[in-house]
Amino acid sequence: MDLYGRMVSAGHWRDYALHFGKDVAVFSAFRRAAERPEYRIEKRPALRHRQGMWALVGEAGAVLKRGQELAGVLAPVERKLVRLIEK
Repeated sequence: MDLYGRMVSAGHWRDYALHFGKDVAVFSAFRRAAERPEYRIEKRPALRHRQGMWALVGEAGAVLKRGQELAGVLAPVERKLVRLIEK
């Protein structure tokens, strides 16, 4: 939620959605409410011993980053935030 607040402050994200399934929890961030999410952050505990339970999924549905630690998975979005602030 900290990253979401900073992206809202930068004027990049405007809405979010939460989805809780039997085996997954998803946080979706939107530029506008009427479109597909720009990013989805998924937590799948069943994958924690394999490829990592956290995944960053892009707008097209491709997995951009996967890992054990949430901070490492969110690194590409953090870098984008730094570029937004520098402009």
